[in-house]
Amino acid sequence: MAYRDIRDFIKKIEDIGQLKRIKIEVDPIYEIAEFSDRAIKSNGPALLFENVKGSKFPVVTNLFGTMERMCLALETDSLDSIGARISELLEPKPPISFIDKLKLLPKLINISKIFPKIIDSGPCKDVILKGDKVDLSIIPVLKTWPLDGGRFITLPLVFTKDPVTQIRNVGMYRIQIFDNVTTGMHWHPHKHGAKHYLKARELNQKIEAAVVVGSCPSVIYSATAPLPDDIDEMLLAGFLRQEPVQLVKCETIDIEVPANSEFVIEGYVNPDELKIEGPFGDHTGYYSLQDYYPVFHVTCITHRKDAIYPATIVGKPPMEDCFIGKATERIFLPLLKKTLPEIIDINLPIEGIFHNFAFVSINKQYPAHARKVMHALWGLGQMMFTKIIVIFDKNVNVQDIKEVIWRLGNNIDPKRDTYFVDGPVDALDHSSYLPNIGSKMGIDATKKWKEEGFTREWPPDVDMDQNIKKVVDEKWEKVFR
Repeated sequence: MAYRDIRDFIKKIEDIGQLKRIKIEVDPIYEIAEFSDRAIKSNGPALLFENVKGSKFPVVTNLFGTMERMCLALETDSLDSIGARISELLEPKPPISFIDKLKLLPKLINISKIFPKIIDSGPCKDVILKGDKVDLSIIPVLKTWPLDGGRFITLPLVFTKDPVTQIRNVGMYRIQIFDNVTTGMHWHPHKHGAKHYLKARELNQKIEAAVVVGSCPSVIYSATAPLPDDIDEMLLAGFLRQEPVQLVKCETIDIEVPANSEFVIEGYVNPDELKIEGPFGDHTGYYSLQDYYPVFHVTCITHRKDAIYPATIVGKPPMEDCFIGKATERIFLPLLKKTLPEIIDINLPIEGIFHNFAFVSINKQYPAHARKVMHALWGLGQMMFTKIIVIFDKNVNVQDIKEVIWRLGNNIDPKRDTYFVDGPVDALDHSSYLPNIGSKMGIDATKKWKEEGFTREWPPDVDMDQNIKKVVDEKWEKVFR
């Protein structure tokens, strides 16, 4: 059975000793963030703050702060197995007989059961606040770092619809609280939510949005997933949980949201209304600076009567979002291989905060193959933001950073094997020469071929004979067991 809501997940991790309940009063201004940062950095448990200063609602953080909990969140023993399921779904074997067609029926039935389902009501409607009752201050939104411009909702699921096609998008964009009825809407220009906003602005009309805080883990993860345009994140969530996501219609806007949500904040964004947002201590480990972003006007707040407020802390890695990013790396690797079958493995290291490094091993088949893979990756979705791509041979374990550094140092001539290109960069990249535009570096750390101009002999790796290893294995056990 899939988790019904975030509470089911909290209970699960508490049952296995991965949750710490904190009963003393803790301030949502800085103190919860400091508690959470210490827990994340020490590979510690999720934290449930039951006595939050100034609020009747508890706060939970660090839910996804280890690879073990990330697997538990998506109800799998291996994140790679989810990728394998997606790959199998995209490449069903064609039936060749009536019996083969019958064998496909269970898979087709299962697929039909993952589409989102609209229901009449749900727990998120326990309390409904409209008009003069709208008050964002009831939610224990955190302020994380000393230079932050205010309190920020850091784990929001922002629901919008394309103003032309009405296709749904769900993304995770930080929400700064301006006052009791307005917030910022941090839409970067490359994000799908921003595309919806820009379409609405071209039509000179406001765009409705719902900010959901707290749902089942698959829904939360799906909001972060790098899906193609017009692919419904709620469909991915249904696939992950193997059950449809139940949605309910909002009270004041034409948008559907998960019925099991803890909080739902409904409202709209005007086409040309901007306001200074930030600074914010971001996942880069630096503050993202102030800039103008759209203003979100709140028309309604609904919540569970005993709501739990989930938050995440971002800053210098490792942080909780790093493990969400590693999940994406493993889940979407099989899809990447559909486009680039020469890829063996990829590592987006936690210290690289998603976009700074990609270590890739390939089955090299022709001269300049490494360069081809670099350019292909820079042309794929959010991989376009990757600042440094390093390509290795297929025998290199790119998950082992020690081996990566050893191979990198030994296998490259910096002048010959380093390439530079210009292109789009992440909006949070403070080092680029212009906002959203900068340079990328590709490094070819593969063994060089004579066809690539390498006329010297390439030395073999230093390694022991396999037969000797087997003999010593037995003796080693006798000596050290």
